[in-house]
Amino acid sequence: MGRPDTGKTEAERQLKLHVGLVCVVAAVAAVTSLHQLVQLDLTSDDLALSVSLVFMAALGVAIKWRIRIRATVHAISWSETAIVLGLAVAPISLVILATGVGVAIALLLIKLPPLKTAFGVAKAMLLAAGAGVALHTLGWSLQLNDFRHVIGSIAVAYAVAVALDELLTLPVIALATGTKVTELFREDLGLRLTSAAARLVLIVTTLFILRADPRLLLAVPPLVLSLHLLYSNRVKARTEQQAWQRLARTTDALNVVDLDKVLTTAVTQAGELFSADEVEIELHDGGRTVRGAGGTIGYDGPAGEPSTVEGSVLPTRLEGHDGSADVGVLRLRFRGPVQLSEREQYTLRTFASALCTAVRNAQAYAELARVAAEHAHAATHDALTGLANRRQLLERGTEQLSTRHAEGVTALVLIDLNHFKEVNDTLGHAAGDQVLIQVADRLRAAAQAEDLVARLGGDEFAVLLRGLPAPAVAAHRAEALIGVLHQPLDVDGMRISVEASGGIAVAPASGGMPELLRRADVAMYQAKRAGQRVSTYAPTRDTADLGRLTLNGELPRAVADHEFTVNFQPIVDLASGEVTGAEALARWHHPTHGMIDPLRFLEAVERSGLLPAFAEAILDQALLAAVSWRTAGFDLPVSVNVSPRSLLDARFPGAVLARLRAHDLPPDRLVLELTETLTLSQLDVVDRVLSRLRDSGVRLSLDDFGTGYSSLSLLSRIPVHELKIDRSFVTAMEGSAEAAAVIRSTLDLGRSLDLTVVAEGVESEPQRRALWELGCAAGQGHLFARPLPSGSLLAALQRGSGGRPGTLVPPLHDAGAVIRLAPGRRQPGRSRPTGLPHLPA
Repeated sequence: MGRPDTGKTEAERQLKLHVGLVCVVAAVAAVTSLHQLVQLDLTSDDLALSVSLVFMAALGVAIKWRIRIRATVHAISWSETAIVLGLAVAPISLVILATGVGVAIALLLIKLPPLKTAFGVAKAMLLAAGAGVALHTLGWSLQLNDFRHVIGSIAVAYAVAVALDELLTLPVIALATGTKVTELFREDLGLRLTSAAARLVLIVTTLFILRADPRLLLAVPPLVLSLHLLYSNRVKARTEQQAWQRLARTTDALNVVDLDKVLTTAVTQAGELFSADEVEIELHDGGRTVRGAGGTIGYDGPAGEPSTVEGSVLPTRLEGHDGSADVGVLRLRFRGPVQLSEREQYTLRTFASALCTAVRNAQAYAELARVAAEHAHAATHDALTGLANRRQLLERGTEQLSTRHAEGVTALVLIDLNHFKEVNDTLGHAAGDQVLIQVADRLRAAAQAEDLVARLGGDEFAVLLRGLPAPAVAAHRAEALIGVLHQPLDVDGMRISVEASGGIAVAPASGGMPELLRRADVAMYQAKRAGQRVSTYAPTRDTADLGRLTLNGELPRAVADHEFTVNFQPIVDLASGEVTGAEALARWHHPTHGMIDPLRFLEAVERSGLLPAFAEAILDQALLAAVSWRTAGFDLPVSVNVSPRSLLDARFPGAVLARLRAHDLPPDRLVLELTETLTLSQLDVVDRVLSRLRDSGVRLSLDDFGTGYSSLSLLSRIPVHELKIDRSFVTAMEGSAEAAAVIRSTLDLGRSLDLTVVAEGVESEPQRRALWELGCAAGQGHLFARPLPSGSLLAALQRGSGGRPGTLVPPLHDAGAVIRLAPGRRQPGRSRPTGLPHLPA
């Protein structure tokens, strides 16, 4: 049993209230008019005029054009024309009463319901009253000789009548049909305005006829009837044209391949097209029903759910023109009895046929898409385990590596099962398949949501790790993945132990996914040969890098032709934004391959006999840049990376000092950055080289501190001036507690040894502020500037930030601000090396 329609009940209540209010106001007007009419001295001519007025009022209601909205047919009459004509030749009170009588007679003859009859009579009387008051206010008289006054007065009275008609009628139609008043007002507005203008011309023309003899009023009805026939034919043509246009737009909108969109469009458009209270589509395939009203979908689910709209239902089969296909049923529901016109019936059949075609096309497309998705899945997944296959691994990996703004580090773990051939040979391939399936399940469960687990073939698996906070995390993740495979497996009731070896490689700077896969493969076989569970790719043990071999042969030419250049990345005071130094970064501008990443040629340079010449060329360019900055008023030290092999050359300190003297630059303007000196620092020759450089005034910096390439024992042997925090820890500090702990420990160590600490890889303002609050004095990274040529960096220094030369970013705090420091934190300026200028803020 359906629930009561509270919205409908409320609308009916408001409708009755509106009609009642109109009737009460009309009754007051009728009583007032009757009182005034009794006081008049009526003649036989007035009686004849009254009969004419009654006849005109009745005819004005009888002659109408009709429009159906939902289940209700509404009639638009010509009553306001008869009213204004009557007011032009008769007293207001007589017109009001005659209009009421004439309209009542006409409505009773056509047997309208009482409520509609009462509203029609009351509305007509109110139109007569309103227009009469307007004419009386304007001083109307049929004997007026002023042509403009006649037309103006009649136009105003007619406009009042038309406005009152709209004001009283539209709310009633809106409440009866559930249509918005604004939509009703806009519908056929142009046609209504044209009709109003034509009627006004008719009224004015008739008035000039009546100026000669009011008895000619009886000749007006035939003129009105002729105009009505002309107008109704025009309305019919306009209505049919709009209907065909709506049908064309609707069928065009059905030309989509998504079944949901087809059904939604059909339900929402059919309601407007056929002025239905509800539209329902039931499909035979799957028993799906979609139902909606008012432009929205109210139900989408299995067939059988009853509708809440009670009244007449017009069902239409969804079949083709030849009746060969039958995909479902279209139902139009109305809250009252409805009979479609011949044109509407043809429109309905055409719409149903178009909907049938659209549904069949969408269903066919959905089936094709399903088959294509199955094929696509099969093409990118392993049939046995359901994991991604080699093709998907390469595609997803390439996509990841080509994303410029991908967060974190990308790495690949290649896993190979040890002695898997023995399982196949001993227990059979069916048992081997069970082992592979269980291995796949364990890897899938152990991997994280952002990882991609793949089977490359045979007993070889791969896991693409994405979004790692630092490269070192890949080793821990690989150990965890290998660890889950060392638990025994159950195969046909037998316990089988399966071991595996894994190789780890971090995404290379070039070569893409194939190179990453090759490196992981190299690392995996290194693990097998060494009897280890996991091995990380090491370039020094990779004998298959043909690109590096090619570059080795071009090094002599590159040094001779000065193809090695230097860019500079500034080191900035985190608090003030002032530049306190710059790091020299070597670049190889290859004539064929363009800019080559330093990681690809530095190792080759170190192994070749060209290291002294290369180091001297880079040092020369760095010192020349420092001299140019100093000449321009920016006395900045320059940092240069030193190869461990250079520290084995006892002549290296003399060469460095000679270059300083040649450029007339104080030794403390040069900072030598030491990397990978863990083993070399145990040699006496390295100790002597570094001690001589330090004693000569050259400053020493320990690069990549905390990554494993340096140790605390080095600090006890070689008194450096500066520690540099590796960029991987800065990048991961916000989301990794371990990275934050390394940074905090390094800063504590720097404070205890009175060393400057520089953070590399500062990319954002939150990182800058967090590092400064921890007590870090200086930093470098893309937040301040990318590596720049010497001249570009000088231009940036001269331009400054906010009109402050020598700065690259605004200060963290305004000058004079009181800053609350963390306990134990010292001012950044205290760790500034002696001799470094403090640029003005």
